[in-house]
Amino acid sequence: MRLSSLIKTTFASSALLVSSMSFAANIEVNANDNDLAIKGYDSVSYFTKGAPTKGSKEFTAAYNGAVYQFSSAENRDLFKTEPSKYAPQYGGFCAFGVTMNRKFDTDPTAWHIRDGKLYLNLNKDVQKKWATDIPGYIETAQAQWGDIKGLTEEQIEKVYE
Repeated sequence: MRLSSLIKTTFASSALLVSSMSFAANIEVNANDNDLAIKGYDSVSYFTKGAPTKGSKEFTAAYNGAVYQFSSAENRDLFKTEPSKYAPQYGGFCAFGVTMNRKFDTDPTAWHIRDGKLYLNLNKDVQKKWATDIPGYIETAQAQWGDIKGLTEEQIEKVYE
């Protein structure tokens, strides 16, 4: 193993340890300043309607430190029964960005469901790139997410500069 790889791995591990000790739970969700996930879109609607639908403040549920909004009580209740099934992968960060060791915001209208999991992308252009090799990008993102999950964007930049 090269020395630079060893140093990067050590730094990432240390950052993860400090991060996990700093918080009661390892919360990794792309949410706004009000802890709202997916910019208020109903994560269940991607599965039930096959389309993104704006949620309502009237129907909410908390999961992993974020607030999810839903278009109906029925969707909220479905989410509550199995939140990990309906919450987007990689905490709602751009799935393609994760393949590059980055945590980018997402456009809730740039989405894809694969094998029963919701993936969001930065925008429609990134979604087109993602669509060229979804299985390969998912495999890469799965491998990368564990390394960047507990890191801030600033910490990621230091590790991968």
